[in-house]
Amino acid sequence: MSDGLSNHLDLFGGKVKAWTNGVPLDQVTIAQVLHTSMLPFIYKHVALMPDAHLGIGATVGSVVPTKGAIIPASVGVDIGCGMMAIKIDLDANKLPNLSELRGVIEDAIPVGQAKHTETSPDMIKAWITISAEFYRDIQPVVGVKLRDMEPMYQLGTLGGGNHFIEVCVDQKDQVWIMLHSGSRGVGNKIGQYFIELARQDMRKWMINLPDRDLAYLPEGTDHFDQYWTAVKWAQEYAKVNRQFMMNTIIHAILTKYGLLFRVTDTAVNCHHNYVDKEYHFGENVFVTRKGAVRAREGDFGIIPGSMGAKSFIVRGLGNPLSFNSCSHGAGRVLSRSKAKEKFTVEDVIAQTAGVECRKDAGIIDEIPGAYKDIDAVMAAQTDLVETMYELKGVVCVKG
Repeated sequence: MSDGLSNHLDLFGGKVKAWTNGVPLDQVTIAQVLHTSMLPFIYKHVALMPDAHLGIGATVGSVVPTKGAIIPASVGVDIGCGMMAIKIDLDANKLPNLSELRGVIEDAIPVGQAKHTETSPDMIKAWITISAEFYRDIQPVVGVKLRDMEPMYQLGTLGGGNHFIEVCVDQKDQVWIMLHSGSRGVGNKIGQYFIELARQDMRKWMINLPDRDLAYLPEGTDHFDQYWTAVKWAQEYAKVNRQFMMNTIIHAILTKYGLLFRVTDTAVNCHHNYVDKEYHFGENVFVTRKGAVRAREGDFGIIPGSMGAKSFIVRGLGNPLSFNSCSHGAGRVLSRSKAKEKFTVEDVIAQTAGVECRKDAGIIDEIPGAYKDIDAVMAAQTDLVETMYELKGVVCVKG
C-alpha cells in the first residue's frame, strides 16, 4: 500500500504502482495493466496514473518502462499526441463575441480528416525542418502505407476524436489558448505498420502473449532500429504540428480583430503518447507514456478536463516512483459507444452550458459525463505535480 511518502498504491506485489485513490478503476483495466507488468523486460514496475482506463496495447494513463524492447501498440497510432497552451496578454472581458470567435478558429484550422488544400510560406518553412528525415528514413521503410500521405498539408490540422482547441480563462481572468493534437495521418500509418511488424515477429519466434497488442520489438533488431527512428520523427512532427496550429490561430485572431495583445513567455508544448530514453534508478531505459505527461521537477505540463470542465497547467514534482510522470487528462469512465447509448444531445447542451461549442449528436461521445471527475484526478496526484494555473474553457472547437 502507500509508503507514506507517496499517494500510490502497490498492486500485484509492487509490479504496478497506482495513483488511483478516489477515482474509478474497473477490473478490465486492472487486468490489462497486470498483463503488461508481467512482461519480462518491464523495468521495476508499471506506474498507473489516476486517469487510467482500458486502451489498446497498454492501459491509457500508464507509464511503461522497459529494458531491451519497446511495445509499439503501447505508444499507439496517435504517436506524439499531446497538448500545447499559451497565455496571452488579454483580459477575459476584452474577448470578442464567443460564437464568432469559434467561427474564426474553425475557418483557420481544418478539423476531422480535413487537411490544408494550399501551401503557405509558413507551412513550407515548418515542413522543411522535418522533411529531410521523412524522405530519407521514413517513407522508404513504411512504403505503401504512406503512398497517399501528404504530411506537409496536415501540418496545422486538428484531427478528430478527443482532439480540441479551447480558449480558456484562468483565475486572474487572463486568456489562454490551448489545443490537443498529434501526428495526424502520417503518425497513424507509422504506428499501424510497426504494430503489425511486431505481431509478425512474435508469430515467427513463436512467442505467446496474453494480448497480441503486447507484441514487442527487441532492441538490436532491424525492426527496432527502424521503429526508433520513425517514432522519434513522428513525435517531432506532432510537436511541429501543434506549434504551427497555434501560430495559425493567433494569426487568424489578430487578422480578424486586430486585438492588441501579445503572447507571454508562458507556453507549454508536451507529448502524452510517446516513448523516450530516460535515466531512472541508475539506468538508461525506454519509457513509454501512454496517456501520461513527463513531470520531472520543474517541468511544466497540461492536464485538461473534459469539454467544459476545468483544466490545469501544472509543474512537475519529480516523483521517481512514477518515473517522473503525471496524468494526461481526466480519463474516460465510459467508452465512446457506451456514451452514445447513455447520453443525448439534450445532455450535451446541459453539460456544456456556458461553453461556446458544438452541441450536436456528433460529439455525444465527448460529453463531460463520459469522463472522470477532474478534481478527483488532481487530488490523487498531489505528490506528482503542483497546480500553477487553473483554466476554465469558454470556447471549444472539436474535431
